[in-house]
Amino acid sequence: MTIPGQKTTIEYNDHVVRQFMLASMIWGAVGMLVGVLIATQLNFWQANFATSFLTFGRLRPLHTNAVIFAFVGNMIFAGIYYSTQRLAKVRLASDFLSALHFWGWQLIIVAAAITLPLGLTRGKEYAELIWPINIAVAFIWVVFAVNFFWTLARRNEKSLYVAIWFYIATIITVAMLYIVNHLSIPTSLLHSYPIFGGVQDGLVQWWYGHNAVAFFLTTPVLGIMYYFLPKAAERPVYSYRLSVIHFWSLVFVYIWAGPHHLLNTALPNWLQLLGMTFSLMLWAPSWGGMLNGLLTLRGAWDKLRTDHVIKFFVAGVTFYGMSTFEGPLLSIKPVNALAHYTDWIIAHVHAGALGWNGFMAAGMFYWLAPRLWNKPLYSKSLANLHFWIGMTGILLYVAAMWASGITQGLMLNDTAEGGTILKYPNFLDTLNAIRPLMLLRVAGGGLYLTGFLIMGYNMWRTIRGASAVNGSIEVYVERHTPDEIMGTKGTFANAPVLFTIFGVGLACVWLFTSGWVNILGFFALALCVLLAIGHYETRGTSWGAWYDKLLINALPFTVLVFLAVAAGGMIQIIPMLTIDRRLQTEDRVASVYTPLELAGRDLFVREGCYNCHSQMIRTLVPDVMRYGTYSRLGESIWDHPYQWGSKRTGPDLARVGGKYNDAWHFDHMQNPRQISVGSNMPTYPWLFTGATDYAALPAKIRVQKMLGVPFPNWSPALIDTLAKDQAKQIAKDLQAQGRYVDADKEIVALISYLQCLGKKWEPTGAATATGTP
Repeated sequence: MTIPGQKTTIEYNDHVVRQFMLASMIWGAVGMLVGVLIATQLNFWQANFATSFLTFGRLRPLHTNAVIFAFVGNMIFAGIYYSTQRLAKVRLASDFLSALHFWGWQLIIVAAAITLPLGLTRGKEYAELIWPINIAVAFIWVVFAVNFFWTLARRNEKSLYVAIWFYIATIITVAMLYIVNHLSIPTSLLHSYPIFGGVQDGLVQWWYGHNAVAFFLTTPVLGIMYYFLPKAAERPVYSYRLSVIHFWSLVFVYIWAGPHHLLNTALPNWLQLLGMTFSLMLWAPSWGGMLNGLLTLRGAWDKLRTDHVIKFFVAGVTFYGMSTFEGPLLSIKPVNALAHYTDWIIAHVHAGALGWNGFMAAGMFYWLAPRLWNKPLYSKSLANLHFWIGMTGILLYVAAMWASGITQGLMLNDTAEGGTILKYPNFLDTLNAIRPLMLLRVAGGGLYLTGFLIMGYNMWRTIRGASAVNGSIEVYVERHTPDEIMGTKGTFANAPVLFTIFGVGLACVWLFTSGWVNILGFFALALCVLLAIGHYETRGTSWGAWYDKLLINALPFTVLVFLAVAAGGMIQIIPMLTIDRRLQTEDRVASVYTPLELAGRDLFVREGCYNCHSQMIRTLVPDVMRYGTYSRLGESIWDHPYQWGSKRTGPDLARVGGKYNDAWHFDHMQNPRQISVGSNMPTYPWLFTGATDYAALPAKIRVQKMLGVPFPNWSPALIDTLAKDQAKQIAKDLQAQGRYVDADKEIVALISYLQCLGKKWEPTGAATATGTP
């Protein structure tokens, strides 16, 4: 116990730091190994092993969750706990909460590693975990937040350093994003439906998905950069003022950019324009942060040749700059028309995950290990070998996917004879063209994994036989009043806050109105900006004094961060939630699924088919020529979750219903190469032996009715009868075509769903489906 008013020696809790660091390396190796496996599966279908829990559709979510939440998650917890104790000059508030955080997070990872290969999924990218695990994630995140903010409340350093700003933004924003996007209603212990559907679900998903990248993979690692890079370089941060601008502009602007994942789709145009505009604005703060990191090395560039830690940090920050240049570029509509649904996006995300996060993690681990175990690194030569093998691997990977993606985009969009026909009508033509590049990706990923394993061996030899040590510091414990540390007095009623609030409000008036109100909003915004500049020029010292006080008061700082990140989400999402669904359907709306079709749709989600197939025909001429009439909002209005997809390893399925007979789908799932020569799609033999879960349908339909889907008031007995009668009819049709299967098998339910796609779309008020318009 520390006593105010005297000097005391504080021993940090570095035990939990070591635990998170070692867990990050272990899970990182697992996640990357799975990544190499699924990349191999895209080249050789045999690597799916005809086993349900080892198919690409089920392992791809395992790979993404392992890299994001297991590898990077454990890494950022290690970095945050290590640096926060030093920056606050206090031990973590609770050893119990620290241990609960560590073991709880590992149990969540294990649960994900078990459930995802079993096909237990919510069917939304980066948000696949089933509802019981989601509750556990939220609980452990609250444990982390309590431990962190409790530590800040007990700190012996009054002012909050830059890195802590980014940690606060991470904790607050990830909690908001995760809770909203994972709102679901359970149908059973292991299954649920998200409360949002169709375009609403798509918008909320990419508000979450894009900003999970921003506030889980970017802001905490930027905080780590602001602490560890100056430590490694033995230089102060290049510019404190640039740090302030970087932080506030990044946390405010980033949250608006999610709709750029849905460009050229059925998403309302104003949201597409909003996402593109704010994405382009991200160039400034992102590159400001990159330059602040690189320029911190001024006068220490000689270390780049000799210091393995600096090598990794510089490479990581450079990849951050490259990725944050490429992201806004990809949000420009014409560029997005070429790149979206292709491997270019895969190159982009891996440059960030492996180049930015992976190299920053390696640099941090190499810097931490000698200090946490009080022993020099076993081999600097191996660390340098890791760097060059990893760099070669990620460059091969990214270059291969760039070339592959651009090739895909050009071929799929290419037309002939004056734009009247597709030059490459067969989707498999693109697959065959990029096979060498897909194989090169496996080689690049394998090299990166090899470098990571070298680091693991180096760390093992370093800590073997070493004695773990906890850092300590002698501090003078001052007496602080609650208002000094967590007070709010004078924080909000001041010029900087008021100018910002009025500026954002007037900007919204300008962006979201028309006519004379739009003109008035523009001039009012311009006047507000001029007044703010004038006030700052004349009373800049008061702005600085206010910010210095803000950095002492953790609570109001946190509140302002929340307001900055919540504004963008509310302005995007609330209009889509409040507009009546009838106004979102244009002139057409989808009719509800039959019970058997709903069962088949859940099988489609279970198998991860959305990882390869989209159900969104964009408003682009080549898309319409290839797949049929572009998708409208009304088509997916009852879909929980939505299935618009984000990658086309196979063709779009929005209009596949009725395009082929039942026997075609039967053969295609049994042996895709029998139907599509050269296909890399896995076989699905378990669908022909597994029984459709009819018993679950009443609960599923009851929940869908709660969500607003207009199912009739069917009794459980009628639901069972309707599903089985339709299954018997499909089985009878298959038998007539020479395919024999019991009516209760899963393949029959899946065929019913595939055959209804595009045929459920009918004029509003129509009594029966009339087929694809």
